[in-house]
Amino acid sequence: MTKLRPMHRARTRRSRPATPGGAGPRSRGVTNGMNGLKRSRMLVAGFAATFVIAGCTGGGDDGSPAASGGGDGEGSYSIGVSNTLTNNGWREEMICSINAQSLVSGEVAELTVNHRDTDAAGQLEDLRNLIAAEVDAIIVNPVSPDAVNEALGEAIDAGIPVIAVDQAVTQEGAYLIANNQEEYAYLGASWLFEQLGGEGDVVYMRGFAGHPADDDRDVGFQRALDENPGINVVFEEHTGWDQATGVQQINDFLATGANYDGIWTSGIDNVIVEALIEADAELVPIVGADNAGFVQQLLEEEGLVGAAVTNPASVGGAGVTLALQLLNGEEPESNEVLMEPVLWANDTDEGIAALEEANDPDIDPTWPLGITIEGWTDYTKEEILACEGP
Repeated sequence: MTKLRPMHRARTRRSRPATPGGAGPRSRGVTNGMNGLKRSRMLVAGFAATFVIAGCTGGGDDGSPAASGGGDGEGSYSIGVSNTLTNNGWREEMICSINAQSLVSGEVAELTVNHRDTDAAGQLEDLRNLIAAEVDAIIVNPVSPDAVNEALGEAIDAGIPVIAVDQAVTQEGAYLIANNQEEYAYLGASWLFEQLGGEGDVVYMRGFAGHPADDDRDVGFQRALDENPGINVVFEEHTGWDQATGVQQINDFLATGANYDGIWTSGIDNVIVEALIEADAELVPIVGADNAGFVQQLLEEEGLVGAAVTNPASVGGAGVTLALQLLNGEEPESNEVLMEPVLWANDTDEGIAALEEANDPDIDPTWPLGITIEGWTDYTKEEILACEGP
């Protein structure tokens, strides 16, 4: 957990009516696949997600950053969120994490969430609407590293902290709390290439073209590829992190009859396994994320060898905690906090034990299993599944 130090100038809180409320202290949910934190001095900026919810609850103080930001517990803050991709399990869990952490914090009176499929122009509009609404902080999952910098700069100039979650932006003065996407790809690709003995044909199924997380993952994948010159990428496609698209792409590839020895996927893993089984195709070593459906397949599907790399969407809730810390006059030692990935493979006893510990049939198959992050989120499993905000 990143240590905090007081800001030289705390931002003045806007005057907002306090709403009565008073839920008692909330117990922290179990964290599956906890990731470490990596510190950096880089200045980065952020992302978002959106709906509108209003109300207030009280919150407990257990000494964690999420509970001890120095707020008065009166639910006086307004937080805006901007997200540009829907119908995606990771993003849906991110939004539910934001909702749940806002609710249990007891410090958020209003949560305005812009959660829709849109481009840079649409996100610029959403961000400027949040600025016009005079929200106290903005959490953003950006459409690109720099396409919405103009609006992010306007927010920062207006004294509104900007927290990018999941993917970084280049706007100076913004904060980032995200998973280390480069290491995510490198870890999984290195395991896959080792499984193949450093030689073979690989299918490379990427995410959304042009998105920062996909670009970062490609850096990690290429790094592993450089270390394994005997690996040949025979098929490379951007899936858009869309399951139906990914299934069509893998079926089109299988129809060519081309050889393949391994598959690396960018988070649409379980449906690729299902497509291989349905096509009666060879089950080769496969890499995916810690999505509930894929983890269950790694434990139950006979003949399947694979590895899940952790990528918790609960960085959304962590973004709420960081926003409240900033609003309460505290600032991280760094503008960037990265969660380090962990790999769970079903080819070792240790890996199987990790998969069994993480496995949870209550979680949607498309959701990552890291539904909480210790020290950064305080909601329970039941609260994130309820997906209710203040």
